[in-house]
Amino acid sequence: MAASPVTILGREPSVILGAFAIAVQFVSAFVINVSQNTQTGINAAAAALVGFIVAYMVHDEGTFAAFVGLGQAALALAMNLGLHWSGDKQTAFMALFTILGQFWLVRDRVTAPVSKEGLRLAA
Repeated sequence: MAASPVTILGREPSVILGAFAIAVQFVSAFVINVSQNTQTGINAAAAALVGFIVAYMVHDEGTFAAFVGLGQAALALAMNLGLHWSGDKQTAFMALFTILGQFWLVRDRVTAPVSKEGLRLAA
């Protein structure tokens, strides 16, 4: 298999996509100021989507990333449906859980689809 050039998502998909999810959540909470229910939907969708995208992109243990994303989505729903937290409070806690989930739990347990030298790893 031919070597392919390194892309930023190829080496650290969990970190990059986690940071993107946090940015989306903060923009929707503090810049465009959406309702509490809309913020819950954004938080849940961002968490689940990041989990599934990371699961698809990583070389192995992708199922773990998907479960972390689904867990974060369920947590976002619980914050609105059971705890009735405001949008900004939801976003702050989802950022914390994204950092813990994607940056700490997932990143250490999955293998990037490319090596440090930029070579695509076999499936």
